[in-house]
Amino acid sequence: MGKMLVTGAAGFVGRHLTRALLEAGHEVHAVDSLRPLTGAIDPDRGWPLFEPRDWHGFTFHRMDCRDWFATAPEAGFDAAFHLAALVGGRLMIERNPLAVAEDLGIDAAFFQWAARARPGRCAVFSSSAAYPVALQGPAGHVLLAEDMIRFDGAIGMPDMSYGWAKLTAEYLARLAHQRHGLRCICFRPFSGYGEDQDAAYPFPAICRRVLAERGAPELAVWGSGRQMRDFIHVDDCIRGVLTMLERIEDGSAVNLSTGTLTSFIALAGLAAELAGWRPAIRGLSDQPEGVFARGGDTRRQAALGFRAAIPLQEGIARALAHLGRQEGAQAGP
Repeated sequence: MGKMLVTGAAGFVGRHLTRALLEAGHEVHAVDSLRPLTGAIDPDRGWPLFEPRDWHGFTFHRMDCRDWFATAPEAGFDAAFHLAALVGGRLMIERNPLAVAEDLGIDAAFFQWAARARPGRCAVFSSSAAYPVALQGPAGHVLLAEDMIRFDGAIGMPDMSYGWAKLTAEYLARLAHQRHGLRCICFRPFSGYGEDQDAAYPFPAICRRVLAERGAPELAVWGSGRQMRDFIHVDDCIRGVLTMLERIEDGSAVNLSTGTLTSFIALAGLAAELAGWRPAIRGLSDQPEGVFARGGDTRRQAALGFRAAIPLQEGIARALAHLGRQEGAQAGP
């Protein structure tokens, strides 16, 4: 079994990846500074779905990954999974873009460390926000395929500073392979969701609202509600990462997506129906909406041996059940 590095390990995707690696028998060095508004959870408080401290192979480094890169032993990692980033949902992306731009420095520090440490594999988490927003409007939107981002020609405008940071990380991954021989893969997750996701993200916010307002005549969603996303369960994301990790090594990217677009109105309606009521769904025009339609082409994933398997309805039901148990525990006897 291997020695693994996971930066941003206390965040939503990082926790699920850490769990999968520990369950596979790996030694995991988890690095996270537990910055506010990132969804990170201190393992000393217990993680929602499993207890990482039960595993002898788990070591948590409570520090900024940039400091860890500067001081940590550099040799011996079989794989490095770089998830550390400042992002906290649409509000952070649109209303605090300079804070998000700090991701540029975080990614630069990672690649400088990797060039010295030479881990066996580097997996860099990019984002669907790297895709040109011109392809995601109400008219003419398409499923976004990996080759729609090219570094040998014109590059379209990505989504805010977060998209630019992720685009730059992908370019650095290619340079790391070309100049240093590092075996790198970049993952572009679309709208990942799951039971323990931070409420700053649309999926858990809607599910929480469905339970809190159950029985009311109306249910509100942000923006027009017509905006559409490609919702992929975090368990599928992790399975995709581990399935495709060794299939790409030149720093190029692959989507993590289902290829299915679902509007926020449809998502909220399905969640409410599963909770036993049928409210009218209305939009909140004073809240950010983001691009109109962001869905990911699945052909390259399929060619690399991965297809998402968890239906959205099942994922919603799992989240509602988890949140319901939390409500019951908080209510007490």
